[in-house]
Amino acid sequence: MTAGIGVISMASPMLQDVFGAGLIGADPTATITPEQKAAIVAAAAGLVGLISLFNSVGRLFWASVSDHIGRKNTYYTFFVLGIALYCLMPTLGHVHAAGLFVIVVCAILTMYGGGFATVPAYLADMFGTQMVGAIHGRLLTAWSVAGILGPVLIANIRQAQIDAGVAHTLVYDRTLYILAGLLAVGFICNLLVKPVAHEHHMTDEELARERGLQHEAAAAASAGSESAARGAFGTVGVLAWLAVGVPFLIGVYIALTKAAGLFH
Repeated sequence: MTAGIGVISMASPMLQDVFGAGLIGADPTATITPEQKAAIVAAAAGLVGLISLFNSVGRLFWASVSDHIGRKNTYYTFFVLGIALYCLMPTLGHVHAAGLFVIVVCAILTMYGGGFATVPAYLADMFGTQMVGAIHGRLLTAWSVAGILGPVLIANIRQAQIDAGVAHTLVYDRTLYILAGLLAVGFICNLLVKPVAHEHHMTDEELARERGLQHEAAAAASAGSESAARGAFGTVGVLAWLAVGVPFLIGVYIALTKAAGLFH
């Protein structure tokens, strides 16, 4: 997921560096005025809102797809399609195809969100639903490491390219190819994933004891949740849904409004 987080961290500056004044329909080689610079920044900000929306949509879409094709095949799709899209992005930048560039970024972010949403089901398939909680916590620790390494990797490579005299329109080419290489490593790792060996399976007694502990915890929690469930669609429930839904819809509207400028 270092690749996906890397794209999120560099989306706005990458769009500004690669396309510059071309984002607002001006000559990319012309001197940029302060007003044009502000318009370029605003257009790039639209991409950030748009990818946030596609990140959310990807969680629903790819999780549903994984129910039909399987979790492992879904991750194969992420890696193969991701490698192709990352390798395509430098070419789209060279030919100044900003619209297609944005579409590719959005497609990549659907897979980032989809990977996040699908991994609990993948873990359940591998280790059983009762083990997901503990294992997923460890996986999120690795995810956090990727959240640090991705932006740091991108920033350092970008600065090294600039220090070497590479044009701003080209400073992300090598980075994108490196991220594609990371996806290739991910493909191999997914290929090596195997079911848990039988000797590591829990015995019937251990499984029964584990289920008993979870049943006791669920029974203790259910007493307080029954009354809440009965009132879930009462006044409090409606207000709670409005408190969540209205800001979400406002955010979607703002994201779409800002993103519309990218395609003018």
